[in-house]
Amino acid sequence: MPKLSLYFILSTLIFADFLPFQTINKANMAYEKGEYSKSAELFHSLEQNDSMVKYNEANALYKAGAYDKALKAYDKAKGVDEVTRQYNMGNSYFKKGELKRAIACYEEALKIGEDADARYNLALAKKKIEEKKKQEQKLNNKSKHQEEEDKKKEEERKKKEQKKKEQEEQEKKKQQQNKKKGQEQESKDKKNSNSDQQAKDAKRKEEREKMTPEEKLTQKELKRLMKKLNEKRMPTMMYQATQPTGERNDTNPW
Repeated sequence: MPKLSLYFILSTLIFADFLPFQTINKANMAYEKGEYSKSAELFHSLEQNDSMVKYNEANALYKAGAYDKALKAYDKAKGVDEVTRQYNMGNSYFKKGELKRAIACYEEALKIGEDADARYNLALAKKKIEEKKKQEQKLNNKSKHQEEEDKKKEEERKKKEQKKKEQEEQEKKKQQQNKKKGQEQESKDKKNSNSDQQAKDAKRKEEREKMTPEEKLTQKELKRLMKKLNEKRMPTMMYQATQPTGERNDTNPW
């Protein structure tokens, strides 16, 4: 809260000859009622080069929460109760969170004259800065720790991905080897099968070559009968039942 200068109260008397009394009175009444923005507007409507008017306008702006405007008005109110002006400027910077600038204003006020409130707020601002530094350090440490944890997790993730990739490659290689073995076995089986068939064919050929003409004829006739059987046609008996046993019928049986 800004300190009110005695000029705030006496301004209507000292400058009654050249400042509108009615406007000042309205501004003071608005300030007392807590209508700070209205009070600031009324003071702003008065003589802009008067330091006491700007000082009271600055106080109203500060109470309205318009700290940037208040600081501009305080800057134009130089020479009016410097200890209180610097103190109020320090409070404005404090409210904005600009603690270093607030400290500079409090220290300037104390250079001009002793003020208990300025000294208290100076210590408070310094304490706030220390707390802020500790908090930032804590956040930095936490951020650093989190960064290390994230880095560790990322490394573990990469290791898992690499391991998975190696396992997939090994599995793929194994499948290729099994496929190759299967193809080789299939080729081998086929080769063996062909060799067996060739051996069988050679054996049959050899057997046929060893047959007598009568055996070959019988073999040929047997094949023909088997073929007829497969065609589901029953062959005619080669010998008629009426013929005497042992006599051959020269008639074509088919």
